[in-house]
Amino acid sequence: MYIATLILIFGFAVLAAAFCLLLIGLVYSELMNSEIPPGVANYRKLHVVHCLYVGIAVLGRILERLGICDQVKFSRRVTGYMTVRKTPPPPGLRIKDLTFAGVPVRVYEPTVPSDRKRRGLVYFHGGGWVVGSIDTHEEICRFIAKESETTVVSVGYRLAPEHRYPAHLDDCEAATCHFFTVAEAEFGVDPCRVAVGGDSAGGNLAAALCQRLAKRQDGHPFSPCAQILIYPALQMADLNLPSYQQNHAIPILFRGRAAFYFLQYINGEVSLCQDVLEGNHVPPELKQHYRKWLSPDNLPPEFRRQASNPQVVTGHDAEVYHMIKVGLDPEISPLLAEDDVVCRSPPTFILTCEYDVLRDDGILYRKRLQDLGVKVTWEHITDSFHGIMNFFNKGWLTFPSSQKLLDSIVNYVKTEM
Repeated sequence: MYIATLILIFGFAVLAAAFCLLLIGLVYSELMNSEIPPGVANYRKLHVVHCLYVGIAVLGRILERLGICDQVKFSRRVTGYMTVRKTPPPPGLRIKDLTFAGVPVRVYEPTVPSDRKRRGLVYFHGGGWVVGSIDTHEEICRFIAKESETTVVSVGYRLAPEHRYPAHLDDCEAATCHFFTVAEAEFGVDPCRVAVGGDSAGGNLAAALCQRLAKRQDGHPFSPCAQILIYPALQMADLNLPSYQQNHAIPILFRGRAAFYFLQYINGEVSLCQDVLEGNHVPPELKQHYRKWLSPDNLPPEFRRQASNPQVVTGHDAEVYHMIKVGLDPEISPLLAEDDVVCRSPPTFILTCEYDVLRDDGILYRKRLQDLGVKVTWEHITDSFHGIMNFFNKGWLTFPSSQKLLDSIVNYVKTEM
């Protein structure tokens, strides 16, 4: 009996050691594929954060293949545990969990007296349409609400892979339109001073929602007074722009991961990632049509110089195009909307980061808006990476550059809205 117990313990120890070695090997392999240049502020800390995120992703992948749990749900739970801090509301701020048109929201209301109706901001969190939540963006919304004395509504829209497009955008529209109708009576907010905004995938949703509302013919009396787009994802037609080449292996968002998130959003066909990266999903005639908006020649010279020779794809895969052509729809790729729609966008704040694959999306959208007469305020953070805002006020995970980013948002809200 004693020997059998020892053998059993030894067997479990061997399995545990093998599992740990496998995990370490996979994490090491993933880390070797990353490139963090010294120009990134606190780049050593980013190495540590990236190691944690890769470890979570790899462990989730192993557990999913063992049939123990779903990788996406595992990643959501663990990263949420790492980054969500439950603290009482700060003085001067009242926080409520509510439901707007069936969509969960969290409302942050300043309590300091105001001599006029307040501003409002409906905020859509980032996370590649797959992760992220009201809780992960708690500190961000608290800061914006308190420092700008603005009522902020954080929207808990549905996520992929459980839900696909247009569920995310429909939820954002429903919550936003509901807020417009109750803003003045229930929250003391001027409905003519309500903006929408978001980071990453949330920025995509904000831009797409502004375009959707601009096209509505049902006589809805309100529309956003501004859109606040923080390193937004704005198109999936060309993932070979200079920023995609320069920053292809810089955390938190790798080039290949951007394709993965787009595909999760539209249909879950992640096996087509390589086709998207190579541009096989866009027919030549559409490539030519989009070139007037997506050409690197539209970028300022300092950003064009950072690219190597872009890939030139002369053909395409008709089957791939048929499977994911919805990704080229302006509701998923707002940068590809026609001029008569883009010109109806509200005044816009765009923030981009130097070390971000999505950098050029924001810069190209800025040019389109400006060319069409839309007022644009552009802020570029030269030492930051994609997702930097999520590391605001996170204890040892905090990156100082996140403060600079949030200060610029607050300044825009206070001066332009």
